[in-house]
Amino acid sequence: MQARLEIALKPDLADAEGLGVQKKIAEVFGIELDSVRCIQILTFNAELTEAESTLVMERIFCNPVSQVASYTPLDVDFDGCIWVGFRPGVRDNAGATAMEALSDVLGRSFGPEDVVYTSKRYCLKGRGLSTELMDRMAGELLANDIIQQWRVFMPGSWDKTEGVGFVIPRVILNHEPEVARIPIDNDAALQSVSHARNLALNPNDIPVIREYFLREDVQKIRKQKGLDLPTDIEIEYIAQGRSDHCNHNTFRGLFRYRDMETGETETIDNLFKTCIQKPTLAMQEEKDWVVSVLWDNAGAARFDESWNYVITGETHNSPSNMEAYGGAITGIVGVYRDPLGTGRGARLIMGSYGFCVGPLDYEGPLKPRLHPKRILDGVVEGVRDGGNKSGVPTPFGQVTFHPGYMGKCLVFVTALGIMPRTVAGTPGHEKTTCPGDLIIMCGGRVGKDGIHGVTASSETFSAHTPAGHVQIGDPYTQKKMHDFLLEARDAGLIAFMTDNGGGGLSSSVGESARFAGGCTVALDQVPLKYEGLDQWEIWVSESQERMTVAIRPESLDTFMALSAKHAVESTVIGSYTDTGYLEITWKGRSVAWIHMDFLEEGFPQWEFDCEWVPPGLRGLCEPVVGVPSDYAGLLQTILARPNMASKEWIGRQYDHEVQAGSVIKPFVGKGRDIPSDAAVIRPVLSSERGLAFTQTLLPFYSKIDAWHMTTAVIDEAVRRLLAVGGGLSEMGGVDNFCWPDIQFHPSKNPDGKFKAAQLVRSCKALQSMCAAYGIPLLSGKDSMYVDGHLQGPFGETRKVSGLETLQFSATAIVDNVRRCQTLDVKKPGDRVFLLGITRNELGGSEYYDLLGYTGLNVPEVDAEAFLGMYRNFEKAMELELMNSAHAVARGGLGVHLAFIAMGGELGLDIDLAKAGTDSGFPDGRDDLLLFSESCGRMLVTVAPEKEEAFRFLFEGQPYFCLGQVREDNLLCIKGLGGDSILCISTADLKQSFKKPFGDRI
Repeated sequence: MQARLEIALKPDLADAEGLGVQKKIAEVFGIELDSVRCIQILTFNAELTEAESTLVMERIFCNPVSQVASYTPLDVDFDGCIWVGFRPGVRDNAGATAMEALSDVLGRSFGPEDVVYTSKRYCLKGRGLSTELMDRMAGELLANDIIQQWRVFMPGSWDKTEGVGFVIPRVILNHEPEVARIPIDNDAALQSVSHARNLALNPNDIPVIREYFLREDVQKIRKQKGLDLPTDIEIEYIAQGRSDHCNHNTFRGLFRYRDMETGETETIDNLFKTCIQKPTLAMQEEKDWVVSVLWDNAGAARFDESWNYVITGETHNSPSNMEAYGGAITGIVGVYRDPLGTGRGARLIMGSYGFCVGPLDYEGPLKPRLHPKRILDGVVEGVRDGGNKSGVPTPFGQVTFHPGYMGKCLVFVTALGIMPRTVAGTPGHEKTTCPGDLIIMCGGRVGKDGIHGVTASSETFSAHTPAGHVQIGDPYTQKKMHDFLLEARDAGLIAFMTDNGGGGLSSSVGESARFAGGCTVALDQVPLKYEGLDQWEIWVSESQERMTVAIRPESLDTFMALSAKHAVESTVIGSYTDTGYLEITWKGRSVAWIHMDFLEEGFPQWEFDCEWVPPGLRGLCEPVVGVPSDYAGLLQTILARPNMASKEWIGRQYDHEVQAGSVIKPFVGKGRDIPSDAAVIRPVLSSERGLAFTQTLLPFYSKIDAWHMTTAVIDEAVRRLLAVGGGLSEMGGVDNFCWPDIQFHPSKNPDGKFKAAQLVRSCKALQSMCAAYGIPLLSGKDSMYVDGHLQGPFGETRKVSGLETLQFSATAIVDNVRRCQTLDVKKPGDRVFLLGITRNELGGSEYYDLLGYTGLNVPEVDAEAFLGMYRNFEKAMELELMNSAHAVARGGLGVHLAFIAMGGELGLDIDLAKAGTDSGFPDGRDDLLLFSESCGRMLVTVAPEKEEAFRFLFEGQPYFCLGQVREDNLLCIKGLGGDSILCISTADLKQSFKKPFGDRI
């Protein structure tokens, strides 16, 4: 039986969603509508009696206090109506939850064909509406044609009885699955297959693949298995395994580096091993708190004697660029599976985000698939739903705007978990598979969604990128799986566990089988969302909310009973072996037989030519900047710039209090509205020990030199952690590289050699800084090809490459959370100290960007000199000598003086003549001193009675008393000449700071 239930707010209540749509229509189309009402629609494809239909409407779906509901179309007046629903095969989370609610309330089970589909209709009132205009509104504001469909109704075409009709977006594949043989007569034939199937095979890999399948010994054993030519499953598996996303071919490449100014050359063999793996493993030998790095789903470090914490960071750029909400929610729930799949399982304790998008006010001639405004709204909502509905706090995040991200947005997601140091008598971070262990797939079922995700992410985004890799994650299903697997872990049932992420089963099973030495997988046993999937699709699908688990055969009954208890589907799909081969069967017949070592051996290393052109030779120079006349207005202008202004409207959407461990919140100060340097959480509630977390990115400096971009990013992260009370001795890092295409091509990528040189410099800077500060890289990820093609005004396409971007996430142990500190000034009369030297370093700064310049003097890091001050700072924090602490970062001293004053809602008396500058600083340039972004600087306030002890501690270090905290709320600054250059209230500063996005809160 089919039934359609419509639900809406009562007419006298404000419709928040409708008001939001009304506002967006006004912004985008310039049309002031009278009203927009949103009606939720549930379409039931299930056998329900009339009594059951009434019961579920009243008990589950309608709140009689605020809503009305009806199984016939609600009579809502409109001048135009837009219906929006999912396309077939797209995950409908609300519908799946509704189906579970039906089963719970009615006390009976339903079959696989019984489903609930959700959709909406928007009823628009106003003049000037037409079918064509509303079709544009649907396509540009309300729906994404990759995952959704829509229909437009005018009053004259509306049937009050039928309404939108019964739209059942079911997947029906009139297709009998069949394994195909792939021709390998010559390289061209296999290359043609790669293009036709969107495999993104590297041309240099093709001869190796052919040679393997043509080898006499391989053919002999394949014949015994009933195989001859490679099957589509095997070729798809190889393509997944050899993709840059999975195998990190770029970072493992051979780089021939040449400095075009000096002529000096250098060859770096494998950036990952040279700059990341080797130094990190050396640190692991020295630091007993580093538990597990660079091999599992996440890195692990000691939290205390009973617990380890784990951390990892990911990106989900390409999918988010195509479907912002689906890409972001899939990214966040996907990275949440990484801690769960680390060792034998970690409980999630927090997540974070980083968004890089184009300018929200972009109105240029080039047209992206999705406008930056729509991308940002979508990714914010996706990460919000993924985190909040998973019961995981999101206490930290950042947003960056730049035209370079018009081609492809960046969506960083980071996850932390906590695991017992010992599980069932053995270290919790250790896991392995053994011959005879059962392979179990837990969680969601497999569908066409998520196919070719990693191969698509290994190419530049264009109109030809397959939409199949866009998915919608389901945090509710994953939360059930999370709780189930942790209970199974504690019961000692799990031998090995890993995530079904990029590449799906092909990656999770293929990688876990290496420990045992082989495996056999029965693809016909894999639970499917619908019939008709080809065998290769089942193998490589990235459908979400799935884990691959290895258990001993004797644990099967107990494991399955726990799975049923948590309402999680778990299925035995094979077993691990020691044959040395990965075997896949379909209904008892072998359809794939590949040696386990094949993907690890014999493939040629990628090679890159790198040409470093110093900024001076690229025409960059230090600009001649006029002296400002209105410093108060200038400071307000900078505070109101998109990259400086308050993003409170985003952070407030994320629950940071769930799990009750939040110590330092995302927003601090008297008004709780100034972004904190870092978050501090208490993952073990019975302990006063805390974990500090922060993340930084400064892609603007890459326009000058990615070396200095990288050093500045890491230095800022260190200072942010110190500012809240984190310790230097146990700081860990996570590097997330997002880089444009570095492969040289004379027409498609003429600056590829320069971008390759930038990557080399960034990696070497990362190695240098981590060594200097003693920071092991616990985890990391690279996401290449942050390039995109935009449509030009005449139908042509224009390539836009993103900035060379490194997001650095960092953690530090806080011995006692009661000694944590925040940035806001606390008490009138406290002394304001600046730690560190200010230099003429405005290259890539916010100030220069405001004036339309890039500059040359990018901030530089002297790690050896800074480290002594940082150690003293840590000691001062332990002695509780400071009432506030803050890292001076993007925007410079003027901006961050404003932050600490706005936070405390108290004024400051500041004398710039007392700030320490180097010998090369221009005389009398107050603006350069206020807005220089020199690294290594901290702002702190100290009570008068502790000033002597503070000065004694920092003797020999660069520290400068700039003034003191006032009783009123005026920020008053004297210039280098001794005259007042500004005196402005914190209220006026805060108004500028909040104005750009204030209407979004």
